[in-house]
Amino acid sequence: MDYRRQTPQALDAEHRAALALYGKLEQALVARDREALARLAKPLARHLQAEVVHHFDFEERELFPRLAEAGEGDIAELLLEEHAAIREVAAALLPLAEAGMDALDTEQSVEFRRHALELVERQVAHIQKESMALLPMLDDLLDDDTDRELSFAYTSA
Repeated sequence: MDYRRQTPQALDAEHRAALALYGKLEQALVARDREALARLAKPLARHLQAEVVHHFDFEERELFPRLAEAGEGDIAELLLEEHAAIREVAAALLPLAEAGMDALDTEQSVEFRRHALELVERQVAHIQKESMALLPMLDDLLDDDTDRELSFAYTSA
């Protein structure tokens, strides 16, 4: 979807990059391609450390309160609940991804696979909700000045 405002454009671009990573991760997991998983472990760790934390914190701090004030608190609450569940999975997956596939024993590899599949499932569904509900709402809700401020705050942090 094309967005008029810079803030939803920035979030959408990050969503698209995340979906590309999750697609590769899911393919490698389904194929049980250990080499591909080894190549994806570090990018996944960086994604979990930086982008997921930054993205979620920004939405919770800057966007969800604005949605609630505009009478859209239900969607903000749902997305907030999903953030909590995704953070839990990410916290379990991060140390495994940071270690890298070559350092994981059989039990840890199984744990990596389980958490990674759950992350993919939760994040893809979450991104779809945000793309269908949150981003279009922001396009309508934000005025030019607020959009500019939020966009700058998001991209410069």
